[in-house]
Amino acid sequence: MRSFIFRTAGIALIVLSALSCVSGKKYKSLDDTSKQFMNERDDLKEKNIGLEMKNTELEARIASAEKETTELKKQQSKVAAERDKALGDYNSLASRYNELQNAQEDLIKGNVRETQKLLEELKAAQENLQKKEDLLKQLSESLDNKKASLDELTYELEKRNARLSELEKILDAQKNMVQELKKKVSEALLGFENNGLTVTMKNGKVYISLDEKLLFKSGSYEIDVNGRNALKKLAGVLEKNPDIQVVIEGHTDNVPYNGSGQLKDNWDLSVKRATTVVRVLLEGSKIDPVRLTASGRSEFLPVDGKSTPDARQKNRRTEIILTPDLSELYKIIDKY
Repeated sequence: MRSFIFRTAGIALIVLSALSCVSGKKYKSLDDTSKQFMNERDDLKEKNIGLEMKNTELEARIASAEKETTELKKQQSKVAAERDKALGDYNSLASRYNELQNAQEDLIKGNVRETQKLLEELKAAQENLQKKEDLLKQLSESLDNKKASLDELTYELEKRNARLSELEKILDAQKNMVQELKKKVSEALLGFENNGLTVTMKNGKVYISLDEKLLFKSGSYEIDVNGRNALKKLAGVLEKNPDIQVVIEGHTDNVPYNGSGQLKDNWDLSVKRATTVVRVLLEGSKIDPVRLTASGRSEFLPVDGKSTPDARQKNRRTEIILTPDLSELYKIIDKY
């Protein structure tokens, strides 16, 4: 008789253990929302990287333009010096020519060849001077064009730097917002942290993870008094931060759910637990229901992939994900 009782108790324990699994039903809308946020964050990082690459390219082009400008200035100075020398030569020849014209007629007649030579040299000097003047004019025009191009590139670089600075300020503000939110949540749930509850930051969001034992009994979706108390404290924080979007995810282990009634499998259980948490958060609070999303992840998003009792216990959890308002960041992105 005693052996029969022991066998019966063992079977009962095995059944109870099988019933301790947690499950849930995944809502497509949450996956879409999470993926959209991750894609937008990746797009933002990609745009920031693109801006930095464009800034680097602009800076290289500016450096090249400045180098060309310096070279043109050197050429301009050289041509100006040559022009001045040619002008001096021209004035000297003109002076000698005038002296010959004022000389006595017999002296002029005796120096016809020298006069003709001076005239030819004077003509050549005039032509050389004109060439130098034309070249100097071309160099001045080229220098003006380079300066205009350099000013345009500098203006474009300043615009891009201003945009990058603005985006960085918004990103820093969002990061500070998430850090401040995590601090508020941790302070509100101080008595529960490391007691089946953890608060972490990841991907610009605050993650509140609650072990199964903190909220539910094995195989149940009814929240006990201790878990209800923790959720009420969290609801107080959410009321004071109306711009925060809230996602509640139910997670189970990989042990098939063998219960009966309205719950058929782990999907059902995880979803039911998520919706129960939503109702507790809304109960007696001023939280806008539009901010809340409930979903079930079943066994398919474990934190520990091992098939051990400890791993399964970690996977049986409820996660509340808080996402800050990114509308200001989107406005800056749309602006450009």
